Amino acid sequence: MATDLGAPAAARNPAAAGRPLDRLNALLAPGLSRTAAIIEGRMASDAAPRIPEVTAHLVGAGGKRVRPVLVLASAALCGETGEDAAKLAATVEFIHTATLLHDDVVDESRQRRGRPSANLLWDNQSSVLVGDYLFARAFQLMVEPGSLRVLGILSNAAATIAEGEVLQLTASRNLATDEATYLRVVRGKTAALFSAATEAGAELAGADAGTVAALRDYGDALGIAFQIADDLLDWEGGAEIGKNPGDDLREGKMSLPVIKAVASGSREFWHRTIELGRVDAGDFEQALDLVRAAGALDETRTEALGWSARAKAMLNGAPEGPVRDALADLADYVVARIA
Repeated sequence: MATDLGAPAAARNPAAAGRPLDRLNALLAPGLSRTAAIIEGRMASDAAPRIPEVTAHLVGAGGKRVRPVLVLASAALCGETGEDAAKLAATVEFIHTATLLHDDVVDESRQRRGRPSANLLWDNQSSVLVGDYLFARAFQLMVEPGSLRVLGILSNAAATIAEGEVLQLTASRNLATDEATYLRVVRGKTAALFSAATEAGAELAGADAGTVAALRDYGDALGIAFQIADDLLDWEGGAEIGKNPGDDLREGKMSLPVIKAVASGSREFWHRTIELGRVDAGDFEQALDLVRAAGALDETRTEALGWSARAKAMLNGAPEGPVRDALADLADYVVARIA
């Protein structure tokens, strides 16, 4: 999954304006406090103490909680700041946390947010079952506001996320994977919950259909820009921003730079490293030369920036104010790491 957000947006002076997430956290502080209390209370289980142990380990590892912020921000934009918004914010965080627990089992991960992963500290069974519990808690929470439309948005997102993860599994190590398939994977595993968060918040607030659609499309474009930038950082980033260059190559992931480079040739190299999984010393450097020569890194950067611009454009249909301004800056922020 994607790493935490990186450097502040280049479009504004971060010293003067502050990071967008920090500004949103300040603007939405009461709602975030209610959300944190709901998360703490609903992850408890007297019957199975391992559930709060595993959940607290992952929740305590940090993370920006971008998705709950998006729920609260879209709801606040449209005039809703009550308990139901906090419940939906907790819902999306439970869904996200559940997917992380499941992902670490599927990927055989040993670290999450710089700490040992739950499946390493406990076992795969615990991670899967606690993830299932969090999904169940999420569905309990999403019902409580009493909106069938909101329930449909979030339940559809949960199904889309699962589809995206399965599609990514089948696309892995498959050189036939094209850009359309990559976009479906990204929409499933990342953008679906971003867009559900912004759409559900606006719907809960009773916004008109045009505003709900605009905020949904903002979340979709933001999530796609975020994931494409994250994939690019696997080639251009460093450990200091939470990315170890070459991880995607070693794991056989068909990220956008690889898909573009494969289309330009050198199939024997990609067949050995991606499809067969034989990555030798020096292969990452050779792969980096190939993606650069194909122009794949520059093209990937352009696409990420384009999705960021699309996200900002979608906000033209949302009510004006400091929350909307911070959301616009957030779209810059997610791609500032690669600009």
